Amino acid sequence: MRNYLDFEKEIKTLEQDLDGLKNPFDKDGISEVDTVKIKKVQNEINDKLNLTYSNLNSWQKTQVARHEDRPRANFYINKIFSDFTLLSGDRLFGDDKSIIAGFAVIEGKSVLVLGQEKGEDLNSRLERNFGMMKPEGYRKCIRLMKLADRFKIPVISFIDTPGAYPGIGAEQRGQAIAIANSIECCMSLKVPNISIIIGEGGSGGAIALASSNKVIMLEHSIYSVISPEGCASILWRDPSKSLEAAEAMKLTASELLKIGIIDEVINEPLGGAHRDGEKIASEIKKSIIKNLQDFENLSGDEIFEQRKLKFLKIGRDQGFRKASGKTTSSLGYTEPSFNKIVRLYVNKKNIFLVSMGALILAGIIYILV
Repeated sequence: MRNYLDFEKEIKTLEQDLDGLKNPFDKDGISEVDTVKIKKVQNEINDKLNLTYSNLNSWQKTQVARHEDRPRANFYINKIFSDFTLLSGDRLFGDDKSIIAGFAVIEGKSVLVLGQEKGEDLNSRLERNFGMMKPEGYRKCIRLMKLADRFKIPVISFIDTPGAYPGIGAEQRGQAIAIANSIECCMSLKVPNISIIIGEGGSGGAIALASSNKVIMLEHSIYSVISPEGCASILWRDPSKSLEAAEAMKLTASELLKIGIIDEVINEPLGGAHRDGEKIASEIKKSIIKNLQDFENLSGDEIFEQRKLKFLKIGRDQGFRKASGKTTSSLGYTEPSFNKIVRLYVNKKNIFLVSMGALILAGIIYILV
C-alpha cells in the first residue's frame, strides 16, 4: 500500500481512480477496460506530480526526505554493488545495527560501503534504531575506514539519519568523541571517500560520515545541523513553526549546492525516489562510478589535499590556497577583493570621511565661484 503526504491528496484521489479503471471486475462482473480513459488519468497524474514536485517548499522537501516508502541504504547496496561482505562490531563494545558496513565491488573495483539504515517496517526500524547511530557504530566505521585506507580501497557512504542517538547509554560510552574521531578519520583518509545523502542528513550523526571528497545529495533529500522542528523549538519555542525554520536553514539540495556545502545533486524520478527505486539506484551508480574515475590519477596526498582545501573553502569566496614554494603543508588565505575594500574602509574610515568632505566642499566652492 502506497503512503501519501499531506500535499499529495489530489494525486491520491487520481491514483485511486486509476486503480479502479484498471480493475476488469465491476458490480456486474467482468467488464471491458477503458484504455483511453486510463491513459488520460495517467497523464493527469503525471501533470499533477510534475506541478507539485517542482514547487515544493523546504518543509515539504523535508517530508519527502522522510517518506516511509523512500528507498533505504540496504536497497541501494543490493542494487548498486555486487559481492557485498557484511562486517560487524567495533572490537570494543558490540555491533550497531543502524549502520550497514562491508566491502563490495562496483564495476570490478573494490570499495568499502557504509550505509546508515533506518529500516523498512516497525520491527526493522526498532532493530536499526531508526538510523540513529551509537558510539560503537562510529567506531566500527572508523575501524573499517582505516582498513580501507591501508589497502587503498575507496569509501562510499550512504547518509540517512535524523541524528546520532541521544540516549544516556550512548553518552556514557562516549558519543561525542566517537563522532569527532569519525570526522577526523574521514578527513585524514588518503583514498577517495564519496558520501551520498539519500534521505535525512541530520546533525553530527551525518557529518561524522559525510566529511568526504565529494558530498552528493538526492534532489529531495535534506542536510542540516538540526531538524526544522528542533530549530523552531529553540528559536521560537514553537515546533509548529517548522516551515519558517526549514526555509531559514537552507537545508535543501539546491540551496546547499549554491553555497558550496555539497558538490552534486542527483535528480530524482517524477514524484520522488520512492516512486521508482530502480531508476534512482541506476543514477546513483552512474554518479559513484564517474566520481571514482575523477580520482583515479591522483595520489593519496593529492586526494587528501583536495578534501582539506574543499572544506577550508566553505564560507569564503576564494578560500585558502597552498603557500608559495616547494612545501604543500602550509596554507595561506586568499582574501576576496570586496572584503579588502571593506577592511580598508574600516581601518581608514576617518581619513576616508575627511577626504570625502574635502572633495564635497571643493565641489561646492567650484560651483559657487
